[in-house]
Amino acid sequence: MGKLFGTDGIRGVANIHPMTTEMAMQVGRGTAFIFKNQKKRHRIVIGKDTRLSGYMIENALVAGICSMGVDVLLVGPLPTPGIAYITTSMRADAGIVISASHNPFQDNGIKIFSGNGFKLPDQLEDKIEELIFSDQTATLRPTAQEVGKAFRVDDAVGRYVVYLKNSFPKEQSLDGMKIVLDCAHGAAYRVAPAVFEELGAKVIPLGIDPNGENINFQCGSLHPQVVSQAVKEHGADIGISLDGDADRAIFSDELGNVVDGDQILSLCAYDLRKANRLKKNTLVATVMSNLGLDLAMKERGIKVVRTQVGDRYVVEEMGRGGYNLGGEQSGHLIFLDYNTTGDGVLSALQVLAVMKREEKKLSEMATIMKTFPQVLLNVPVPKKRDPQQIPEVASLIKKIQKKLSDRGRILVRPSGTENLIRVMAEGENARDISAYAEEIAECIRKNMSE
Repeated sequence: MGKLFGTDGIRGVANIHPMTTEMAMQVGRGTAFIFKNQKKRHRIVIGKDTRLSGYMIENALVAGICSMGVDVLLVGPLPTPGIAYITTSMRADAGIVISASHNPFQDNGIKIFSGNGFKLPDQLEDKIEELIFSDQTATLRPTAQEVGKAFRVDDAVGRYVVYLKNSFPKEQSLDGMKIVLDCAHGAAYRVAPAVFEELGAKVIPLGIDPNGENINFQCGSLHPQVVSQAVKEHGADIGISLDGDADRAIFSDELGNVVDGDQILSLCAYDLRKANRLKKNTLVATVMSNLGLDLAMKERGIKVVRTQVGDRYVVEEMGRGGYNLGGEQSGHLIFLDYNTTGDGVLSALQVLAVMKREEKKLSEMATIMKTFPQVLLNVPVPKKRDPQQIPEVASLIKKIQKKLSDRGRILVRPSGTENLIRVMAEGENARDISAYAEEIAECIRKNMSE
């Protein structure tokens, strides 16, 4: 049995296994079966980003779900966190997002939320896979009036806009603020500008003309320099770069400097700590977060708990430990007091609220942590394998880590979504760590090319 679900759902090139309409129909059936456990009419929310392939995958999922006697609520293009919100708000049994996040338009993906708005745990994803590959649902399909129906939720965007605005302090407004906003021609192209404008900001919108093919293309959170340049040109107070499904954000300060997820986590954690609202004085981050984050938090009496890469693992740890703030360097930030998953627009609103409260510019606030030089390399490989299982690679990693001691880190891992090995080197000397990262990457190319 092949493994379908990765770190963030199922993902791949649309119309090629596993992202085919046939598989999407089976995923729909499996998901419907998992959540159909009582004698009542069940409902599953489906939303998507702006990819061309979203139409065919959406229709296949609808067919699969309805064939199992479950109804579908279609919300159309909406950010991933918006779909999680609509799922809980409408008391649906589950929510499905059709998106490949920051990937190029030819890719697509499927990720699933349970009725409480949290991504499915591994065991439920395994159960869906088991249902798909065993074809257990073949003998369980209803007929006649028991077949499911599909409905369109026309006001989903408006509902989500109101929810986002309610996460911003009611005594504050964004009057007088100029914001450059890059929506990556993705799922937030309508929602995000409306939120900031209705709160009083002057918005310079970028990436709001999706055509099915331009999502993430030279824009959005993977290309924050676009917003940085625009901030300088327009004399804006802040720049916000979202990704294709708007579950993460990267920022630019008023000087055009990129401010990443670690820096945002630092300043938000400290703000919550001062207000006695940071639960257990703890911040949850991943192994990819910069060493500077640990040092900055330690100085302010805040503990950092680390998880494996993936915002779902951050959320799971937050739930286990009873924490309310966590995230990733890549811009997935989870404010559990407001939402169940990363939300780029909500994160931006929390940052703007801190700026307003402190009456400080983002450039000043971002100095809360000193960032250690960090190098990230992506090494393409024919198939994903654990590099630590390759003796030559494991030996080199151990040797370099010994040189760095406790003043640096080496992290080498397979990507959860692509055929890549990710190499991260971190330390005090930028030249040294660049050389170390390249040495490891070359070793991977030499020993993992087959």
